[in-house]
Amino acid sequence: MQLDSTDRRLLEIIQRQIPLVPRPYLEIARELGLEETEVLERLGRLRKAGIIRRMGGFFDSRQLGYTGTLCAIQVPETRIEEVAAVINAYPEVSHNYLRTHEYNMWFTVLASSPAEVDRIIDEIKTRTGIDYVLSLPAERVFKIKVKFDVSEVPDAQ
Repeated sequence: MQLDSTDRRLLEIIQRQIPLVPRPYLEIARELGLEETEVLERLGRLRKAGIIRRMGGFFDSRQLGYTGTLCAIQVPETRIEEVAAVINAYPEVSHNYLRTHEYNMWFTVLASSPAEVDRIIDEIKTRTGIDYVLSLPAERVFKIKVKFDVSEVPDAQ
């Protein structure tokens, strides 16, 4: 998908901060000199194309009383889809991805207590038949704010 200059400006705005007002997309539309419906249509198109994966707030889960861990397991290639479906069925799993490594499936578990994290991991082991899950809880957290400069993306021809 080719981005035009308006798409690029829209992406810059939503990365910076979505206005905390009753009609944020109307506010963004005014900044861009567009109608609110066009902003919504563009966002829908960008999301459908996979350019926008997610829009929403970021919260410090630790401040909210949650605990989490990064997990890694060894999944036979023939079972990737099956095991991923089991893991992804848990609302406490926020990320699940494959890596080229001995431990080829990595996922995060975030829950209300360390005991709840352990319970979920134990269930995943039981439901998948995979006996060992490497659990790597964070000792220190480094949060960075990533903003992609899309101003250099060329206009569609």
